[in-house]
Amino acid sequence: MPHSASPREPGPQSSLDPGTDLESLAADVVARALKAGASDAEAVVREGDEFSVNVRMGEVETLKESGSRGLGLRVFLGKRSASASTSDLTADGIRQLVEGAMALVQVTEVDPFTGLPEAEEFGSAHAQAAGPGGADSLHLYYDDVYSLPGPERIERARRCEAAALSADPRITNSDGGSFDAATGSKVLANSRGFVGSYRTSYAGVAAAPLAMDSDGKMQRDGWWSSARAFAHLESPEAVGAEAARRTLRRLGARRVPTQRVPLVFAPETARTLIGSIFEAASGDAIWRSASFLAGKLGQTIAAPALTLIDDHCLLLPTGAGGFGTSPFDGEGLPSQRNVVVSEGVLRTYLLNTYAARKLGLRSTHNAARGLAGTPGIGCGNLYVVPGSQSQQQILADIPAGLYVTGLMGFGVNVVTGDYSRGATGLWIENGELTHAVEEVTIAGNLAEMLHNVTAIGNDLVFRGSVASPTLRIDGMTVAGS
Repeated sequence: MPHSASPREPGPQSSLDPGTDLESLAADVVARALKAGASDAEAVVREGDEFSVNVRMGEVETLKESGSRGLGLRVFLGKRSASASTSDLTADGIRQLVEGAMALVQVTEVDPFTGLPEAEEFGSAHAQAAGPGGADSLHLYYDDVYSLPGPERIERARRCEAAALSADPRITNSDGGSFDAATGSKVLANSRGFVGSYRTSYAGVAAAPLAMDSDGKMQRDGWWSSARAFAHLESPEAVGAEAARRTLRRLGARRVPTQRVPLVFAPETARTLIGSIFEAASGDAIWRSASFLAGKLGQTIAAPALTLIDDHCLLLPTGAGGFGTSPFDGEGLPSQRNVVVSEGVLRTYLLNTYAARKLGLRSTHNAARGLAGTPGIGCGNLYVVPGSQSQQQILADIPAGLYVTGLMGFGVNVVTGDYSRGATGLWIENGELTHAVEEVTIAGNLAEMLHNVTAIGNDLVFRGSVASPTLRIDGMTVAGS
């Protein structure tokens, strides 16, 4: 497999020789743990660097450049497990890491469900990670994210903000324009014979202008573009212009009377609904009986039009890997495509090895982990399969309703399904978007909301690892004046 290395020097906490093969380092740490008495072991090495600048009213407000390396170790002693991590990658630091993890595992509780995945589960993962093309075939890394010199990166942020500020005289202030770039590497090795690695890159540009009403009331909104490659970013001018348009449409916002009406969730708010479904379908919530989807496997939980996919191998239209794409999960199991909901029927929960064992099922290869602790459950590229209607066609059928463009608060209870969040948006009247709406709360129950999805748009775009087209949901309450 190609050597995974940061294009810049590591942070000062790491004194590892920059020429060290990180895969060999991870494998060596696993071997040290086994020699120290572990029955199984798993090591993860992460390194990364980032650049971030925020410009406000044309002047640099914050500028950050950083780099880091870290090493995590999980050890097992029969059915006991413990983990530790360090940023000290010297020989002495690694020795202390192994000793600390082994001392900790002696005093942890026995858990019959703990342990690495079975050895046979890693076969295809190793082939995918180390075979022809390797992780490079997923196109997760582009070295052009650092192709611009520092002053030009700052100028990108400045151009984005300037485009927003110049769009309309009512835009009088700004929370800034920004430009970000980052690269990272991950290496995972364990005592079942798996060693794999991959590199990632990211670039982003954003603006957040403020506009003033005739009565002096301020409104704020923003927009962004993000991509694996710098070349795939939208221009700063296009992002700034869209940020201005979204801010200006909020002028004149007011409350509406409390009523039950159809709600149309814009893609950027619909994706938060999808995130709540993921949380409810997560194996950790299921085995704890802390989800309204517990016991619903194989049952109809949504409208027949709704299909939800979790794809860890997705390639975007640009040819780059999706923001949730990776060659293997947090336990080294091969990435795969999971159909979570198919035409309204719940087909699978999303599981790591631990949750799968608790439920008597098999892992869906959704393990996610940092340096320390045990693996959690994470999504890949989670999305609703788009429908055939345009947003305009969806709106045209609504005599009165709310087009939801912003959400506030955390009023989602995945145990009961109760849903209540502050919202902003645009009022729909006779199929047209009219005035802006603010200071309202939208409420319902996720179980009912999923059944009441009556239209799905054709406007799916990935701006993150969770994405959705426009969704229409009937029967919800808008609580206002």
